[in-house]
Amino acid sequence: MAHNRVLQWATFARSWWIYDACHQCPFESAKRLCIFLQGQHKPIYHPLSDIGDHVVVINTKDISMKNEYWRKWRFHHHTGYPSGYSQTSAWRLHELDDTKILHKAVYSRLPGNLLRRRMMRRLHLFPDTKVPDDILQNVTDQIRQVQLIPNPIHKYSKEDIDNFPKLFDWPEEYVIDYSKKKKDEDTEKYF
Repeated sequence: MAHNRVLQWATFARSWWIYDACHQCPFESAKRLCIFLQGQHKPIYHPLSDIGDHVVVINTKDISMKNEYWRKWRFHHHTGYPSGYSQTSAWRLHELDDTKILHKAVYSRLPGNLLRRRMMRRLHLFPDTKVPDDILQNVTDQIRQVQLIPNPIHKYSKEDIDNFPKLFDWPEEYVIDYSKKKKDEDTEKYF
């Protein structure tokens, strides 16, 4: 009997989750974070009940976007007054505030009802790994990252790089360094 009561308390209690946003797409991350903010991972979930958990997101300054999203994606805003419309590109918004893109992505993914602002209060965003101790001591579990992060080239050993299968060999006349380009007598006649 007492064991069931403990399980019940654990179900209804608000847990604290941590998520590392380093090299993660903010839009894909928002899908996963909204599940925990709404409480969809709990067996007692109902769309009108406020049972979500707290989510702490670190390294928001290191998010990544695919293709040309940094340059082409625009965030729109209107003040409600005449000529109050403005749009900001993603790179500019990220330059102004490191946490704003992920904040806007999560806000737009949550359902647009009266619970959205209360759920957003449980989202804690930090641009780096410096999290206050009073928040960090509450964290009980970790949310898995959406995308796998490949290792950078400098983390591979010389042996691994040499053993990597080659698709083709560059021809000897192929010029990589243009400062060492061979002089062609035929073209020099005309210039």
